[in-house]
Amino acid sequence: MTWLGIFEWLGALLGLAGAALLAANHRLSGWGFLAFLLSNGCWIAYALMTSAYGLIAMQAGYIVISAIGLCRWLLIPALPASSRRK
Repeated sequence: MTWLGIFEWLGALLGLAGAALLAANHRLSGWGFLAFLLSNGCWIAYALMTSAYGLIAMQAGYIVISAIGLCRWLLIPALPASSRRK
């Protein structure tokens, strides 16, 4: 299998894993954001190899969204309840 195929399949499988983790809505669901970040990286590598610049732009946006989700998952539970917005 070529690097192109590896990035394509890893991107797809990690994206599916991330979606499944978030859909499960349990204490490990936040790991879905990490799976999405890894998936986004794979898709960007794939897009660079195939000159798919629209895919790069989309995945760059998804990286920002996944990073926000990961930060919220890691940081919000650590904040005291009085400092959270209601």
